[in-house]
Parts: sequence; structure tokens; C-alpha cells
Amino acid sequence: QVGLVESGGGLVQPGGSLRLSCSGSESAFNGYSVGWYRQAPGKQRELVAQIDSGGSINYSGAAKGRFTISRDNAKNTVYLQMNSLKPEDTAVYYCQASITIFRIWGQGTQVTVSS
Repeated sequence: QVGLVESGGGLVQPGGSLRLSCSGSESAFNGYSVGWYRQAPGKQRELVAQIDSGGSINYSGAAKGRFTISRDNAKNTVYLQMNSLKPEDTAVYYCQASITIFRIWGQGTQVTVSS
């Protein structure tokens, strides 16, 4: 089974940028659809952006125009570039890889947007 490792979270000021990475443990990861989700304290986990194995992309309304999801199959990695960050983007961000009925979650990475 593919394993996932996330990285790239941290503390950033409002208006700043971060790039999150979700790396798969093997090349089979490239056949998975990958979504970035986030969960803020006291709130439900929500989908932020998703990219399938063919490169088709969907964004949530909150992400559209500010966030960009991409994948580098040579590196078995999916990225989430986040620009113009706002305090309301503060959350734990998780990546999820899915194929047929299988769902795999990463461990999460904290993003804090604060001055």
C-alpha cells in the first residue's frame, strides 16, 4: 500500500505563501487521485483541491484563484501552492490519495496564518 508523507506547513503572515508537498512512497501513487483537505479547530474537514491521475483539477471556492494544485510524477509528489494566505486558512492540511475504493490519508501538516 502506498504511504504518504506531507511537508511544507508552518507559520506565515497574512498575504504570504506556502507550498505543501504530498509524497507517495512508490510510483503507484501517480495512478491515484490526490486531494488536499483541511480541518480547522471545531470545524469539519473540507476539500480544498483535488487532482486526478490524468491531471484534471477541482478547487473549492475558498481556494480558487489563490491556491494551485499540481503533480510531478517523476517525484511521486503532489503540491499545493498557497498564495495570498488569510487567517481563515489556518488549519491542519491533509492529503488523501484515492483509487477505486481505497483511501489513504497523510499525517497532516499545520498551517498557521497570523501576524
